[in-house]
Amino acid sequence: MSHSISRRAISRRTLLAASGGVSLATLLGLSACSNGSTGSSGGTAAKNLKLLLPGAVPDGWDAVLTAVNKKLQDDLGFTISPQFINWNNYGNQALLKFTAGENFDTALQARWLNMSQLAGSGSLVDVGPLIDKYPNLKKTLNPKLLELNKWSGKLWGIPQVNSAGRIHHFAIRQDLAEKYGISEISDYATLEKFWYDVKQRDAKIVPIALSQNQSNLTCVPGPVAMFNAHAWENPSRIGQSFSGNSMPFFLAADAKTSGSSSPIPFWDEPGVVDALRTIRKYYQDGIINRDALNADAATTKGLFTNGQTASAWATTDGLSTTTLLPGLLKAVPSAKMANVVPLKGGKATKPNQTFQSDNFTVLNAKGASNENAMKLEDWLSIKENHDLISYGIEGKDWKPVGDDKFQQLSTYAFPGFALCWRTSLERRSAAMTETEADWFTWAQDYENFTVDTFAGFIPDVTPVKREDAQISQAFTQYGNPLFFGAVDVDSGLDKLKKAVSSAGLDKVQAEMEKQANAYLAENR
Repeated sequence: MSHSISRRAISRRTLLAASGGVSLATLLGLSACSNGSTGSSGGTAAKNLKLLLPGAVPDGWDAVLTAVNKKLQDDLGFTISPQFINWNNYGNQALLKFTAGENFDTALQARWLNMSQLAGSGSLVDVGPLIDKYPNLKKTLNPKLLELNKWSGKLWGIPQVNSAGRIHHFAIRQDLAEKYGISEISDYATLEKFWYDVKQRDAKIVPIALSQNQSNLTCVPGPVAMFNAHAWENPSRIGQSFSGNSMPFFLAADAKTSGSSSPIPFWDEPGVVDALRTIRKYYQDGIINRDALNADAATTKGLFTNGQTASAWATTDGLSTTTLLPGLLKAVPSAKMANVVPLKGGKATKPNQTFQSDNFTVLNAKGASNENAMKLEDWLSIKENHDLISYGIEGKDWKPVGDDKFQQLSTYAFPGFALCWRTSLERRSAAMTETEADWFTWAQDYENFTVDTFAGFIPDVTPVKREDAQISQAFTQYGNPLFFGAVDVDSGLDKLKKAVSSAGLDKVQAEMEKQANAYLAENR
C-alpha cells in the first residue's frame, strides 16, 4: 500500500486479491483496444469521472471534494466522484467492477492486486504513449521510473511513488521507550526488548497489533519482514510469485553468475521458519494481538492512535507522522513517536530493491473518457491542485511551511498513493519526526539500494494458472494462521506443505524455474 496501514498498499502481498493472470504475449497484443481513446460511454458521463480509491472516507472529505470539483469544473469542465472501498474488500471489489464492465474511470492497481490479469483481459489502458501529451504530469515522472515500470514495453498505469525504495518497518511510542530507559532502537534485539518491556510494565498496552492484510509480511523477506531477524541482518532477498496472493519462491542468490535460478519454496529460505517460531512465541506471550486473522487495518491503526498499542506498521514514504501522530497526541498528549528500521548496517546497508512501483493509477479501458482521466492526472500534477486534494483546505486542514513543508491542522488524510503521488510535489510534514525525516531522505536516493537480479522479472501464470489458483487458496487457508502465530509451527507448516503439494507445487516450481532461467539468459 506505501503511512498508516489503512491508507496504503502495504506490500505487493498485502491484500487477499483474487488469483489469476495472463501471458505476457497477450499483454503485448492489447494496445490496439486499450490505447487511451475516449471510452465507450461518452456523453454526460465524461463530465463526472468515477474513481475507485481504497480505505475509509477521509475526515472532512465533503468540503475538500466540493473545493476540488469547483476548481476542476472551472479549469477543465468536469468533476470527480470518488468511491472509497474498505481495504479488506478493495482487491476483490475492484476486480469485480472491472470484469463486470462497470463504468468508472480510474482505480488503484498493482501486481500484488489484479493488474496482470486486468492488463491481459484488455481492461487497462497503456498510458505510455499518452504521457508526452500532458506536460505537467510528464515533468513530475522520472524517466527511469517509467522505464523500470514497463511490462514488456507497455506502461499499464501511472506509477505512484514518493521515494526510490521502500522498506517496511515500525512506528513506535518513543515516550514509552524512554520510560524504559531505551533512548534509541537501531537493531531487532532492542526492538524485541522494547515490546517485552511494554508487556511487563504497561500491561494494558498491546506491544504491536497486526491486521489480516499483513499476512506473510510478518516473516517472508521482501527484502525485510517484520519479525524475521535474519532478514533485518541480510536484506538481500525478495521472493517471486505468480500472482498477488500466491506462494512466494526464492531464487538462487548466485543466479546472475550461474545462470540458474533454482527456486525454493519460501519455507526453505534462511530465517523464515525461525521467524515463524518467533511469531508463535509472540502470540503466546501476548506481544501481538490474538485477533489478527480477523482484524482490519483501520482498527489496528485506531488502536495505535488511541494509545492502546505501542507499535504500528510503517514504510519509508514519509507519512507515518501525518497519519499516526495527530490522533495519538489527541489521545495521549505527552506521547512521542519514532520510526524504527532495525537494519543491522543502518543506512549503509543497501537493501535489495526492484524499483517497481507498489501502486499504480490505472485507466479503465471502458471508462467514460480516458482523455479526461489523463487530464485529471495532469491537473493533479500542478502544485496548487495537488496540495488541495492531498492536504485538504488550506487554513482549515493545513497551512504551508515554506515551499516544501506543511503543518497539519486536522485529521484529514487522503490516499495520494492511489491517485496523485508526485515525488517533486510532495510536502513534508513540519512535524515529521527526526527519525522519519532521516529515513525518508535516505529512501529517496536510488544509490542507497541494490538492484535485485530479478528486478524486471514478471512471471507469466498462464501455464500454471489452475495450479496457482489452488495454491493461493491453500496458502490463505493454511499460511495465514502461521503468519500470525495462531497455530503450532511444525504441525501448521506440515499442513501447508501437504496442501500446496496436492495443489501442484512441483509443476508451479518447475515453471518458475523455467521462466526465471529464460529471464537470466535474456539479461546476461
